[in-house]
Amino acid sequence: MAEFYHIRLETARGPGRPAGDPTEGYDIVAPLDGEGRLDAAAWREAQDRCYARRFSDGQTEARGRLRHASQRWIIDLEPGEAEDAVGYRFGEERFTPGEYVSLTLPDGEQHTYAVVAVQPVQR
Repeated sequence: MAEFYHIRLETARGPGRPAGDPTEGYDIVAPLDGEGRLDAAAWREAQDRCYARRFSDGQTEARGRLRHASQRWIIDLEPGEAEDAVGYRFGEERFTPGEYVSLTLPDGEQHTYAVVAVQPVQR
């Protein structure tokens, strides 16, 4: 059985945010393989366990699910709460603290996030 992890992504440093912003980002619960990559096969077997939350100013802004479709990973948030985001090369990225990942919003704008924590989820 695959191991599920709580992955915390916080806005990384960039234009207008030289220090990043730890009060904005995403919490994701997803299966990771032994190299810290998202495990699509395990996701297919337990999609209902794959959770996503967008936070801003430290508060929950939107909730939803992590989905995998057509080789893409999507943070599918509840309609009307926040825009969905598509992981840029999420299938190839390693979700380990200190790494960076990018998400693309529907308007095509890409945002970079730091992986700040990865902790096993107790069943």
